[in-house]
Amino acid sequence: MIEIAKNTEPVLQKEISERQEIPVNYLDSIISGLKNAGLIMNQAGKRSGYILAKKPSHISVYQVYRAFSPELSLVNCTCETMECKRSNICPTKDFWFDLNKRLVECMDSKTLEELLIN
Repeated sequence: MIEIAKNTEPVLQKEISERQEIPVNYLDSIISGLKNAGLIMNQAGKRSGYILAKKPSHISVYQVYRAFSPELSLVNCTCETMECKRSNICPTKDFWFDLNKRLVECMDSKTLEELLIN
């Protein structure tokens, strides 16, 4: 995402692969996930390649994470689809839920644009 965001022109997959030292086959799945999430798109034409689908200031780190993973769950009991039999007696439940919430908030508050500046 940063490789695409820091360029004003569309970026070829081969260029991303070389610059980031990612095998093209593996990058295929990354590109696919980012496209399906609506974060990048392919620009055809004279200078084809990938561009961001939104401004970098409108793409959060959490959105990029969600392109590849379901809701963040540090431990199984924080997963919305899991039901823990011990949740009403667990002394650490509130800690894990709070930590999970803070991590999501942190990732959601940091934008791609902010990462480009650093």
